[in-house]
Amino acid sequence: MTDHIFSRESQEVHKVSTKNRYINTSIPCPGSKSILDTLDKFESRSMHGQLPLVWDYAEDFNIYDSAGNKWIDFTSAIFFSNVGHSNKRVSEYLYKTIKDKPLIGCYAYGNDIRAKYLEKLINFAGDNFQKAFLMSAGTEATEAAFKLMRMHGQKLSKKRLGILAFENNWHGRTMGAQMLSGNVSQKAWIGNLDNDIHHLAFPYPWLDQSIDGEEFFNRTIKNLKSQGIDPKKDICGMMMETFQGWGAIFYPEDFVQAAERFCRTNNILLTFDEMQSGFARTGHAFGYQHYNVNPDLICCGKGMGNGYPLSGVIGKAEIMDLPDIGNMSSTHSANPMACAAGIAVLEEIIERDLIKESIRKGLILHNKLNDIMLKAGGYISYVLGRGMIASILFQDPKTKNPVSKLPSKIAEECMKKGLLVVHTGRESIKIGPPLTISDDALIEGIEVLSEVIKKNIN
Repeated sequence: MTDHIFSRESQEVHKVSTKNRYINTSIPCPGSKSILDTLDKFESRSMHGQLPLVWDYAEDFNIYDSAGNKWIDFTSAIFFSNVGHSNKRVSEYLYKTIKDKPLIGCYAYGNDIRAKYLEKLINFAGDNFQKAFLMSAGTEATEAAFKLMRMHGQKLSKKRLGILAFENNWHGRTMGAQMLSGNVSQKAWIGNLDNDIHHLAFPYPWLDQSIDGEEFFNRTIKNLKSQGIDPKKDICGMMMETFQGWGAIFYPEDFVQAAERFCRTNNILLTFDEMQSGFARTGHAFGYQHYNVNPDLICCGKGMGNGYPLSGVIGKAEIMDLPDIGNMSSTHSANPMACAAGIAVLEEIIERDLIKESIRKGLILHNKLNDIMLKAGGYISYVLGRGMIASILFQDPKTKNPVSKLPSKIAEECMKKGLLVVHTGRESIKIGPPLTISDDALIEGIEVLSEVIKKNIN
């Protein structure tokens, strides 16, 4: 099957040599195509939608191929490398865990590393939370929160165990997570969808700017009630992606605060999906803190382990303890290696003050992206995001309709110049460098992006 979005044939490009970028061969470099062809042959094609860059190794905010070409990374490998690729402390802690006391896994039996990590994690999460349950993948965390919300509804003897989610939010690829997600085509395979999962309208800022967030939320609830659904009796949980992932689209603050009041009034658990927004990415420890609310549960992953498979649900003790002993566990939950990586990540965030760094560097990033938008002749509709997560949304300047081919072309040309951005396949380009990126590399990367955008809109 040859339905690749991007060409895999090596193409001659201009040579680049700066402190932060180095391109000295054709791109993709010689030998890349044979590796990608092997993957085509033996791996599901669902894995093969990214730019044709074959990674050899990565350090901090740079990615290298086998020819020694070097890229500035504006992706953090889809926002998990918050403390930098191959972080020295993370690597040392993983190595030490194997070398000093060989223990790669121990199922649910106790171990010292797990105890230390959970204590650090809860302290990092703050007074609102008391316990956590650790897993390997973000979608597992979503499933666990789904279970906890419904168990809590059963405890309250709710008539139905309804969950509220939002249109176009994304929560993972397992069955429950996909049913909670708002992408209709992605969950067509399920067949019989859960009729007690209800999707509310997302408050897109461009839909109706004449109303406030609270009014928008109240309208969605009025619509829900008009369908014969009683929130007190029929709804037990609400799942909110902290920002809508494809475009780094945050909710209005008063919308989320209205949602919290609604949940408290109706004994509904409020859960935030913090996969992309957690662990200092947005200028807070967790993204929900932008809204001045206190959720009952948060689902974490990605930056939690900085590349090592680690995810978790963090919540209030009375909710986390709802499952009986053995009722919520997994073979690889909280394995010593993952917990060692988790400890290293938290120590890096705290000791390097990466929350403040995310705020500081985020101002550089967003100010410069807004300058690009002002000079783009109407081709850019929005620059969105906070801290070290951003998106650029592209449109046809005449019709104002979203365009997807332009951002794909821009992403590919950035790759050829030594900058890697997130290709979404739709009207957005996403940007999320490691929080450890140097100021000069951040600025250089933005300049490359600006140059490529300018070239492709003129």
